[in-house]
Amino acid sequence: MPELPEVESARQVLEKALDRTITDIDDSDEYVCRPHRPGEIAKALVGGRLTAAHRLGKTMWCETVDADGEPGPNLGVHLGMGGRIRVWGPAGERSGELAGGLPKKANEENQKPEWDRVTFSFDDGGAFKLFDKRRLGRVRLEPDLDAIGPDAAEITRDEFRERVGRGTAPIKARLLDQSVLAGVGNLLADETLWQAKLDPHTPSGELSTERLDDLRRVLREATREAIRHGGVHTGEVIPYRAKDEACPRCGAPMERGTVGSRTTWWCSAEQA
Repeated sequence: MPELPEVESARQVLEKALDRTITDIDDSDEYVCRPHRPGEIAKALVGGRLTAAHRLGKTMWCETVDADGEPGPNLGVHLGMGGRIRVWGPAGERSGELAGGLPKKANEENQKPEWDRVTFSFDDGGAFKLFDKRRLGRVRLEPDLDAIGPDAAEITRDEFRERVGRGTAPIKARLLDQSVLAGVGNLLADETLWQAKLDPHTPSGELSTERLDDLRRVLREATREAIRHGGVHTGEVIPYRAKDEACPRCGAPMERGTVGSRTTWWCSAEQA
């Protein structure tokens, strides 16, 4: 599932769709566009423009203006389990298609028109589409952001200490709680805890201030590295989250278990 780094790459691609007049919207997929009926998103946005692309954790949304330049509704875009943002430049432009989100798999089937679940067409001949083979993404007006915690890449030291360093929940489960901080998924949590040499079962409230500050630093660096290199799958320990693999740092066996209802891998020596 896309985590913060993949969603950030999608947001950066979505920026290429800004400030272009929308001439048509195919919002006929009632499941992807729920709770809207076909045509509702088009009625609200055709003639206007997307003006800014934002991200909070794994959530993206765009600010909009109408044909007169007046503020319009926010447009929420969620990638689901495997969605990607696809944006084409003006007709005839060499840049062609840009895509962001989960990387395309080497053996992925050829594109089918029905996998473009929502399409925005622009007056310059270009387009923005939500590609989603599994139909688990979502596009809607005025997304609710109130239940989402601070962004994992931006959370302050004091916020991190207060929100993460309390309670009896295992630290991995705490990192995955999107109401505590937004954007950390299963892979990024394992990568961060491995880099910090921290047992994922450790109760959050038992971590010292120094340990919490170090964990925040490691999380921010792991997030930045994943964004730079194309996603959380590029993390140092991620290829070793498998049976019979050894820790790439010390050579001890990797262990597997369940923490916070999620499959978890850790170094049997350094994270004991």
